[in-house]
Amino acid sequence: MSGTSLDGIDLVIADLADAVPRLIAARTVAIPGPLRSDLLTLCQPGADHLDLFGRCDIALAEVMAAGLHELLAEASIEAERIIAIGSHGQTVRHQPSGRHPFTLQIGDPNVLAERTGITVVADFRRRDMAAGGQGAPLVPAFHAALFTAAEDRVIVNIGGMANITILPAGQPGAAGGFDTGPGNVLLDAWAQRELGQPLDAGGQWAGQARPDPTLFEALWADPYFERPAPKSTGREHFHLGWLQARLHRPVAPAVVQATLTELTARSIAHGITETAGAKPKAVLVCGGGRHNHLLMERLAAALPEASLGTTDELGLDGDWVEAVAFAWLAKQRLAMLPGNLPAVTGAAGPRVLGAIYPGRTW
Repeated sequence: MSGTSLDGIDLVIADLADAVPRLIAARTVAIPGPLRSDLLTLCQPGADHLDLFGRCDIALAEVMAAGLHELLAEASIEAERIIAIGSHGQTVRHQPSGRHPFTLQIGDPNVLAERTGITVVADFRRRDMAAGGQGAPLVPAFHAALFTAAEDRVIVNIGGMANITILPAGQPGAAGGFDTGPGNVLLDAWAQRELGQPLDAGGQWAGQARPDPTLFEALWADPYFERPAPKSTGREHFHLGWLQARLHRPVAPAVVQATLTELTARSIAHGITETAGAKPKAVLVCGGGRHNHLLMERLAAALPEASLGTTDELGLDGDWVEAVAFAWLAKQRLAMLPGNLPAVTGAAGPRVLGAIYPGRTW
């Protein structure tokens, strides 16, 4: 799994034989700097880059394959023991609205199958979109299967973008969810620009300042936050240029970071309580955003009626939930079982997601 943060490729080996996945091994593989720059170029609307697209498609798959070989070696597991690889790839464009909605993920599964000899399941989003859905988010189906309990819960995944899964007590089939807006994407982009660092570790920099109310209102005025579900978004909408277009006056860099932190927390809380109309007993966070202590504090303040925790408390390390979700989606595909939730994506009905690329057959 490589998400909108573009901060690395998450690789996991998961045993899905039982109801609760068992995480056997995991690692994050860095995306080489030049390739990351090319991917960021592809993620922004602009001139056609078909040659660049093709090169990145292959190069990313090669990085994935090399990382998988290293992970298998670390875990002392032979490739022949792996039933399948579920590969999300890297989203470079997500346009779920308009006359011809589409979504594009790269990291050629043919190369991945050839280099590893393992069957690959990929291209999970487009069948849902063909059925009238947003193609995203897809992880709520996994959340519903794994985390539904006797209490009302919400699972919040804070990656580059943030998405939520609404889990009514004891009703996995009634789960809902959507993308609430930016997660780490703006926070990381601003830290990279102003600090020359990949992220604001722990939210320490933002914690040195207070949000600017005028800037916050300018950011909050974006119509996406009030748009009803189903909805999904990505770097096409929320990116550094989006922020800069709303910075109409000088604001201290740390104040901007504090304001962005508040925006992420408030948009997640607004999505839960207003857009979804949920009143959960527990809100459990996964993804890299849960390591941002200030963000977690602001999210707790915005959701005073709910207890705030992480999915680690449920037995699955929050750093790897999304990667395990795509292993689960691969298992669903091989079993010819649906992988989407129509109430989440807006698709016409349940659909079997993904295409199969056979591994070594000779």
